[in-house]
Amino acid sequence: MSTPASATPAASPIAPTTANIKNNNNNRNRGPRGDSPTVRLSKALSWLLRHNAVSQGIAIRPDGYVAITAVLGHPKFKGFTLDDIIKVVDTNEKKRFEILENAQGQKEYIRAVQGHSIAAVAELGFDEITDIAQIPTAVHGTMFSKWRFIGEHGLSKMNRNHIHMAHGLPGEDGVISGMRQRCDLYIHIDTAKALGDGIKFYRSTNNVILSDGKNGDGFIPPAYFSRVVRSTGEVIYPKPTA
Repeated sequence: MSTPASATPAASPIAPTTANIKNNNNNRNRGPRGDSPTVRLSKALSWLLRHNAVSQGIAIRPDGYVAITAVLGHPKFKGFTLDDIIKVVDTNEKKRFEILENAQGQKEYIRAVQGHSIAAVAELGFDEITDIAQIPTAVHGTMFSKWRFIGEHGLSKMNRNHIHMAHGLPGEDGVISGMRQRCDLYIHIDTAKALGDGIKFYRSTNNVILSDGKNGDGFIPPAYFSRVVRSTGEVIYPKPTA
């Protein structure tokens, strides 16, 4: 995928479905106590760009870009500036956001790189993975409390557009995103088998591995799990032989 540039043609925005924006105190940019302003802004951007632009009456393009002026005009971003947004984009360790400049070099649009639940955001330009050599490892991080459901039904994209995976475990070389640090269960995917059976995988610009499931149904069945390991090192699938 090419780096966003001023030559990128404008995409038609997705029209908001809610004409009247309701101000809700719960949506104010307060965040958990102790969060720095930069962290609060990053969380607010994820909230808006990944999940809530349309419901908040803000136009979002099919490639996920939203006008920065529209972001800063939302009550949740009161007190923040363009410089604050640029700082978040430049310093975010997981590289969650990208800024698009216009022909004059002005920073005009911002988007989340991945993680969307807005169905109409479907032109993010992910690189499709077509060879096992491109993803010898794909790991989905979750919580052990979810294993009973996952072990029976498979991995689900839940409310997002894709199932998210990392190309390794947290802390390994080059793994900056793809799972939360608090995950205590790691589900390794048999990528060779999955690719062979037609399951599609993609890579985002921040190196997250994504899939819309088998036949695009949003699920990767348990038959494609190669190994499931707890953060303690205990292997729970396949069951160790006595």
